[in-house]
Amino acid sequence: MAEWFDNLKSQFILNFVDGNRWKLLVEGLGNTLKITLVAVVIGIVLGVLIAIIRSSYDKNADSMHGASKAVLSVLNGIAKLYLTIIRGTPVVVQLLIMYYIIFASSNNKILVAILAFGINSGAYVAEIFRSGIMSIDAGQFEAGRAMGLNFVQTMVHIIIPQAFKNVLPALANEVIVLLKETSVAGYVAITDLTRAGNLIRGKTFSAFMPLIAVAVIYLIMVMVLSKLVSLLERRLRASDH
Repeated sequence: MAEWFDNLKSQFILNFVDGNRWKLLVEGLGNTLKITLVAVVIGIVLGVLIAIIRSSYDKNADSMHGASKAVLSVLNGIAKLYLTIIRGTPVVVQLLIMYYIIFASSNNKILVAILAFGINSGAYVAEIFRSGIMSIDAGQFEAGRAMGLNFVQTMVHIIIPQAFKNVLPALANEVIVLLKETSVAGYVAITDLTRAGNLIRGKTFSAFMPLIAVAVIYLIMVMVLSKLVSLLERRLRASDH
């Protein structure tokens, strides 16, 4: 037992203490959180806009005429094309296209990754929010009109808040998925958490300690996110009473 403990201690020192290699994990964690948090904001904003366009078309296209219907049809077509492309291709391929083709002249790898993951997340958030909007009773729209609100005001003040409550579990799951998807950021030489562990492994030729450390850090972050979402869900349920 003592020999096993001594071996574990020496591996810990080799992988994290010698050469201050623990700083690689700190840097990687910082980049992972930065990419995830900003990409989540982009994904939610983009997703809500796409969801409003798609749900507006589904609900109102038959009753609309003229230029307004033509504009909404074009916007809906663009939204459907965006959803088809983004949801139909792997996120790592999208990241590589963004880095090596669209932003080939940019040296800001973090920004490119944020945009790639944010745009990818937006496609999934859009369908999550669209399902939430479509689940709201039509009477809520009529109530908004009766109060003198236009369509946008009804969406902002009545529909979106209710839809948010309905889709919160699915939205939280998308945030967790996005956090784990950022592990492919190393494909464009970003020192994210996963690549940091791999860099340590390459320097020490010891795979167990750095990779298990990366897995544990991801697990802790996911557990914390899940707990926060659980608390938010309880608070939202309490506010309904």
